[in-house]
Amino acid sequence: EVQLVESGGGLVQAGGSLRLSCAASGVTNDDYAMGWFRQAPGKEREAVSCINSYDGNIYYGHFVKDRFTIANGNVKNTVILQMNNLKPEDTAVYYCVGGTPRGGSACPLGNEVWGQGTPVTVSS
Repeated sequence: EVQLVESGGGLVQAGGSLRLSCAASGVTNDDYAMGWFRQAPGKEREAVSCINSYDGNIYYGHFVKDRFTIANGNVKNTVILQMNNLKPEDTAVYYCVGGTPRGGSACPLGNEVWGQGTPVTVSS
């Protein structure tokens, strides 16, 4: 059984930085994608950034605009999201997701497992 453990998040002022980490355990396949989605109050969940650890394919949401960087961690099946120049509109609960990519996708498109979410609050 795959399980995800998230860390990071918290409260930061606008323009500040935060680092989110996610570690997956119980993964048996080499072709595995991990990433982060977020959901703000009253809004739909949206993809922030994903990475396919097998081929290195990366996705960023349009709103990231060179502010965030995703990378594989030093331990297999871990992913780091470095968020810089945070804005109040980045305030949301951030969820880690892991699963099977399809057709070269960066984000998981099958057998998804979700973390419990970590809140990020950016004050103006």
